[in-house]
Amino acid sequence: MSHPDHRKLLTRWAQHLYDFDLPAFLEVARASSSPDMAVHLCHPLGSGEGIDFFAQHLNNLAQAWPDLERREYIQMAGPADDGDWVGCGGYYTGVSLAPWLDIPATGHQLVMRFHEFFKIQDGKVVEIQAIWDIPEVMFQVGCWPLAPALGKTWAAPAPATCDGMLSGARNESRSAASQALVVDMLTHLSYLREGGVEAMKLDQFWHPKMNWYGPAGIGTNRGIQGFRHWHQIPWRKAFTDSRSEPGSCIFFADGDYVAVTGWPNMNMTWSGDGLMGVAGTGKEIEARSLDFWRCENGLIRENWVLVDLLHMYQQIGVDVFERMRELSPLPLNRGRLPG
Repeated sequence: MSHPDHRKLLTRWAQHLYDFDLPAFLEVARASSSPDMAVHLCHPLGSGEGIDFFAQHLNNLAQAWPDLERREYIQMAGPADDGDWVGCGGYYTGVSLAPWLDIPATGHQLVMRFHEFFKIQDGKVVEIQAIWDIPEVMFQVGCWPLAPALGKTWAAPAPATCDGMLSGARNESRSAASQALVVDMLTHLSYLREGGVEAMKLDQFWHPKMNWYGPAGIGTNRGIQGFRHWHQIPWRKAFTDSRSEPGSCIFFADGDYVAVTGWPNMNMTWSGDGLMGVAGTGKEIEARSLDFWRCENGLIRENWVLVDLLHMYQQIGVDVFERMRELSPLPLNRGRLPG
């Protein structure tokens, strides 16, 4: 199968989830995935095997949002060091009529951004890695249990060029140039420790009107100064030794779009404060991040980033869901009642 074929395979999955016909989705997905497919979902959903594990979590969400639909605005595919991948970005949406993960119902439409990556071998999906922005749902229902985000919390938009749903033959030279730009940018970010801000050469890689669309809890930042002020500096203060182990970051590109995966793809010590209102704990943690970049005329103009923040909090002993339950306006929506 070619990379256009890989995109088409996941398009068939997406068509049934747009109308949320779960039986039709399962029929197609079972035929095009391995029975022991590895499924890695964000905290607290966990990991399992097979398409039924993934479908069960979809169904749980649909029980709370009965008119559920899944909308994509990025779909791209390409080869990586460990095989072939398809990256999909978009959001789930529906009217919230029942609690989900103890997040209270509102009776209003909600949105939840997702990044879902699919590894394909011999025409079958053999692995799924997915981060759903669950904190975004907490924010919308008014049960925000965390410190205020430094960036803007909102529904991150589709690509400005409206061309994120790639089709047709993959442009090999354009894809290679986009991936080289992103990898070079990330390499220079690591020079901050030795050479300071100038060594990162941010102006060389990022468009002056760049947007960095972070997860709820961090938020969106506009321009290089916004990125530095509201994300990079707090992140570096908290994680002075943030690093990616060899082979942990898997890159693939498709035209102007580049994606990175890894489960996990970062390791660090939470040693300082300044990030998400948490003081330094001294604990070693790992982080999962599924990201997309869009390149434009030799510069990066947009970057969609989802980090499994709930997993990071869980590793330092902060139960975000327990804090959220204390904010729930309806006791029936809470995971436990006071004794």
